[in-house]
Amino acid sequence: MNVIGSRPDGWWRDRAAAVLGLIAELDAYAATSGDDVSVVFDGRAPGGGAEAAAVAVEFAPGGRGAADDRIAERVAADSDPATLRVVTSDRELADRVRGAGAEMVGAGGFRRRIDAREP
Repeated sequence: MNVIGSRPDGWWRDRAAAVLGLIAELDAYAATSGDDVSVVFDGRAPGGGAEAAAVAVEFAPGGRGAADDRIAERVAADSDPATLRVVTSDRELADRVRGAGAEMVGAGGFRRRIDAREP
């Protein structure tokens, strides 16, 4: 949601559409960049198209912050967390993933990469 929220385009009026739109954008980005891309959202998947060909999409049940917890768990469980880049603007999550050995990338900067389709 940090990437979605980095652009004030009215996404909050239709959160489900914003989630599906980001998934589609990440899918196109992953297909052209060659990067392995995963995305984790809080809650349940919206209906219609929450799957992607080039992106691993996960929805973390458990309420607010569940996605952050799941991301931190995935980083901690990775055999080589130094190879991971976590996109977030959340300071607490950034501290957690850095502490586990992953790199942190700001949501706004990543949003610009998606928009420019730069790998």
